Amino acid sequence: MQNYDTDVAVVGGGLAGATMALAAAQAGLSVIVVDSIDPKTATDAAFDGRVSAIAFASCRMFEALGIWPALAQDAQPINDIVVTDGRVREGAAPLFLHFDHREIGDEPLGHLIENRHSRVVLIDALSSNSNIDYRAPMSITAAAPDLHGYNLTLSDGTSIRTRLAIGADGRGSRMRAWAGIKTIQWGYNQTGIVTTVHHRDDHHGIAQEYFLPSGPFAILPMTGRRASLVWTERPKLAEAILELDDAGFHDELEARFGTYLGPIEALGTRWSYPLGLQLARDYIAPRLALIADAAHGVHPIAGQGLNLGLRDVAALAQVLAETVRLGLDIGADDVLARYQQWRRFDNVSLAFIMDAMNRLFSNDFGPLRLARDLGLGLVNQVPPLRRFFMRQAGGSVGELPQLLRGEPL
Repeated sequence: MQNYDTDVAVVGGGLAGATMALAAAQAGLSVIVVDSIDPKTATDAAFDGRVSAIAFASCRMFEALGIWPALAQDAQPINDIVVTDGRVREGAAPLFLHFDHREIGDEPLGHLIENRHSRVVLIDALSSNSNIDYRAPMSITAAAPDLHGYNLTLSDGTSIRTRLAIGADGRGSRMRAWAGIKTIQWGYNQTGIVTTVHHRDDHHGIAQEYFLPSGPFAILPMTGRRASLVWTERPKLAEAILELDDAGFHDELEARFGTYLGPIEALGTRWSYPLGLQLARDYIAPRLALIADAAHGVHPIAGQGLNLGLRDVAALAQVLAETVRLGLDIGADDVLARYQQWRRFDNVSLAFIMDAMNRLFSNDFGPLRLARDLGLGLVNQVPPLRRFFMRQAGGSVGELPQLLRGEPL
């Protein structure tokens, strides 16, 4: 008879890790979540200025988990996506790609939610779920599998034995390193500047992806006539921009943002993040599964990073739920292999598509600019192709797990 402290231990309580814990609990499993970040820090406005695009399939998943009503209070619907190409201070090229949500149904293409608001909802859900033991701030100091379980040592000296460990501890995953899983990775020589802007005119839920020679400049609609910017620059220039005073920063911002939403004003803190691609060679090891950024980190060019992680969550949760119903071992090699087979192709293919898009658009080579603008124009003129790309962005293409169809486990 094996002794376990829990069925599942989720290491990392971020957006994907917390959602994984809720899904596993819905499947009837006992869960321990270990997160190194203090909940008060994680939900502070100064901790993370990013917003996340939540595809409509991911929204259905949150509905199935019972947390969408709380998330929806701070969610901004994405009604349209407009993609343009141009240069700083020259405006956009005349050819563009326009995704209108009405072409594929009544639902928005997705929603944008500030990460801090999502963390508040998820942490409240973890803390109130009787199947979940949420431990934060707490870190892992040692981790290793045995024949029938996985052993974790916490920073307070506690030992935990679980049937299955799930690594949701980000790009620098210690769980991945302890398992000896190697990665493929490279940098883009780009820095993502993130800040929030207030504007006078209504954005009508339109997200803008404006391709400049240094990389994409995304204008993401938020609630309250605000927009979140993901502004890509070469690292040295990004550093110089971040060090500008408010007037200088506003000038550089306005040169890219333009005046289509009236006068603008940068609000609060400026953040920056190095951009790169990272793929784990394997998603599984004995008694261990990796999800989200621990398994794959992609360029934010299409806003799909979190959604890929949530697809991992939905697939792994369904595999575990089906295994539990059959009375089988949730940590068995063949069970974890089903999860890896389900998710790896989708993640790798989309990672390389986003890599190619970034390389294609982050330059100022004349013939290539012409070719890509013609390509955008062609996609825009072919409705079936345009609708396919919209469904892909919404996460409704391919074999969808139950949660992404809005069905509880």
